Amino acid sequence: MAVMECAEPQLLVDGLVFPESPRWRDDRLWFSDMLAGRVMTVDLAGHVELLAQAPGWLSGLGWLPDGRLLVVSMQDRRLLRLEPGGLVEAADLRPLTSCTCNDMIVDSAGRAYVGEVGFDVHNGAPFQPAALVLVEPDGQSRVVDATLSCPNGTVITPDGRTMIIAESLGDRLTAFNIADDGSLSGKRVWAAVEDLFPDGICLDAEGAVWVASTKKGEVLRVLEGGEVTHRVQVSSQMPLAVMLGGSDRRTLFICRGPHPNVAPELKQGRIEILRVEVPGAGLP
Repeated sequence: MAVMECAEPQLLVDGLVFPESPRWRDDRLWFSDMLAGRVMTVDLAGHVELLAQAPGWLSGLGWLPDGRLLVVSMQDRRLLRLEPGGLVEAADLRPLTSCTCNDMIVDSAGRAYVGEVGFDVHNGAPFQPAALVLVEPDGQSRVVDATLSCPNGTVITPDGRTMIIAESLGDRLTAFNIADDGSLSGKRVWAAVEDLFPDGICLDAEGAVWVASTKKGEVLRVLEGGEVTHRVQVSSQMPLAVMLGGSDRRTLFICRGPHPNVAPELKQGRIEILRVEVPGAGLP
């Protein structure tokens, strides 16, 4: 099958620092402006709202069944929960992780799966496998896999039985079976693409995964097995994460930003949108 080149995305909002972890909920895109330590929303008219702020970096987002927001605090390796008075600790992940925490998915039962980088990649530390930590709604936590290569964006299929996770340093998407208690088994390569370096991902109704490939500087639609069906060229700032949303879930949101070492005060991050044919499915 020939790869389809998609139209150029259109700007939704700019002036951000490093937009990450996009989620569609309540007719808005929720996201972390990661390096600015902010949780924000934007609607399809481009109206932005600040919901929460913290001293450090913030990443993965998700919701408990009662609607309370969970947020990953990266550098101090904590899972936070947004209450009326602000962000409070939901779980301390330091005993189960060795380095910076990262993205997260929360399932329909309120179980949060939080990944970590695994080692200090930016300062040249030797590679170490990373953990994926399951946090129950009551805060009890355990490692469900400790052999990942920088777990990042994650999706869960509509039946709740399969997890697909981007291994950024493995150039692959990896799948697991999900048991009734949230445990994972049956680890397997779902798709491997050379020089992929996948970051944030989302799932569509045909079972394909849209991937933000920071190394390729593209957004790709990938089938199980590794076939690429669609490609979105990105001209400048690298793609960081993607999400399918809108009233029909056919709007592809693309978060883009500069390298993390770029001065945050330059505010070069942006979110763009593109209409696609196949709607989103599953979680997040």
